[in-house]
Formats: sequence, C-alpha cells, structure tokens
Amino acid sequence: MRTFIINENDSGQRLDKFITKTIKSLPKNLMYKYIRLKRIKINGKRCEISTRLNVGDEIQLYINDEFFESAKDDSFLSVSSNINIIYEDENIILIDKPSGLVVHEDNDNSIDTLINRIKHYLYIKKEYDPRNELSFAPALCNRLDRNTSGIVICAKNAESLRILNQKIKEREIHKHYLCVCIGTFSKKEDTLNNYLFKDEKNKTVHIENNKKPNNKQILTKYKVIKEKNNLSLVEINLLTGRTHQIRAHMSYIGHPLLGDGKYGINLINKKYGVKTQALCANRLTFDFLTDAGILGYLDKKSFYTKSPWFVDKFF
Repeated sequence: MRTFIINENDSGQRLDKFITKTIKSLPKNLMYKYIRLKRIKINGKRCEISTRLNVGDEIQLYINDEFFESAKDDSFLSVSSNINIIYEDENIILIDKPSGLVVHEDNDNSIDTLINRIKHYLYIKKEYDPRNELSFAPALCNRLDRNTSGIVICAKNAESLRILNQKIKEREIHKHYLCVCIGTFSKKEDTLNNYLFKDEKNKTVHIENNKKPNNKQILTKYKVIKEKNNLSLVEINLLTGRTHQIRAHMSYIGHPLLGDGKYGINLINKKYGVKTQALCANRLTFDFLTDAGILGYLDKKSFYTKSPWFVDKFF
C-alpha cells in the first residue's frame, strides 16, 4: 500500500485528475476499476472519481508497486536557468520569452523549453523541487509560438494557476502585441471580425468570412503606430485568442507580418533580411472584474517588455 497526504498545491482537484498526474503509468481504465473496488480510498473510506481533494486528506492506494515511478523527472536540471524576468512574487513570474525558444516540448522533443528553464530557476531558488510535490509543477498560463517573443505568465502554485486560468477564460487579463506589417494601411485603426478554421493536418489556419460548423469567430483590434519604408508598426489587442490569429488575420487583409514564413511574403522577407516574424507580446494588463483571491493585488497593473528588436531596426 502507498499513501499520499494532500498538500495545498494538490487540494481542490478531482481524485482522478490527481492520480493521473501523480501515477502516470497507471492506465485510466485500471484506475477507475481500483476506485470501484475500493482499492483506492480517501481517509479510509470509499470515494468517487469526482471526489474533490482537501488539504490533509490521506489517499490510500492498494495497487502494485510497479505503477509507482522510482524517481521524479529532473531533466529540467540539464537546461539553462537563464530567463528574462519582468516581474516576480511568491505566486507568479512574468517572463520575456525570446524568439526561437519553445514554451513546451514540441515535435523536436527538445528539453530546452521555457517551462524547463523556469523549473531550473525555481529549483535553484529552493522554491520548487519535484521530490517534494505530489502532482503540481510550475505551469505556464499562456503560450507563444516559438518565433514570437514577449510576455508569458507562469504560476508558482496551484491556487494561482486556477485563478489565472479562470481570469484568462473570462477575458480579465489583456494581452497586447506589437508587430511589423508589410505595406501601409488605408484604415489606420479597426476591429477585424472573421472566422478561423484550423487545419490540423497542415498545421495552418485559414480565415473565412462566414460562420461554419468547423470554424471559430476571431476578433482582432489593431492600430497603426508608425509607417516607414512601406512597413507599418502596428499595435494589436486580441479580443479572442486563437492559433496564429494575428499572423493569419493580418495576412488575410493584405498586410502579412514581416518575416512570417508561413503566412507572409518570402520575397519581401528576404529583401529586408528577416527570417522570423516581427511579433512581440509586449504588454499585459490585469483587469479583474470579479474576485481574484490571492492575486487581487495585481488588479489594474500593467507590465511591459523592453522595446522589441524590430522597432529599433525598422523605425
């Protein structure tokens, strides 16, 4: 038998979610069977897969030792701990992710990811050690493409992660971007309203005018800040957050991002000598309309990156 005592970071979640994250080698169908047969109990009593865990709960698992991993994954210790911190407190970190770094492991299976660098950084600070955690690890609350730079939010504890995910869902955290678009805009400020279809096979998205069963509405608000040499510096406020939304939407209206090899114009990219999209998530604002719990102190605060590389280079 193995036992787990639920701590603050593991409380509040469903039993099945906790077991899935904590005992990764235990098949789900077997987990459900063990709960049904009372080989998994909470505080010595029968439980359900949907039972919510509380601090101090003791989970008893009458299952074979083969399902328990001998050691926690510490591969993050082999990557750099170097991260560019914009803001940090006991609950969150805001990081300025550089272009070229992935946030999580992708198809290349590289362990040099932003989240692994953060884990290493927090390990050195003695704020994170996988051996002392049952299921929780520092987690990113938003994603950026490999070649997009800018602010990424990381939660240091489970309560902060729950709050941030909810606030993002309720659009109480606003992300603003700067980008360089090709050409000059006839309309210097607008809110674009279209629909996005995600092509999973080709890893691209397509913009459409009309609603269809397999597409989703996208709203992109833009404002031209500067114009020079047939290039426009544009500020963008995402009112929805879809895959490749900015890149695809700007391309759809005839002003693709400079350096974008997927939705852009390669001849123009080569002319300006740019090999990666000129796009940065440069500003983040917390605008809470409902209770934010332990993160209430962040309300109405805004955070910025330094001036992105493309501003100095082209404007």
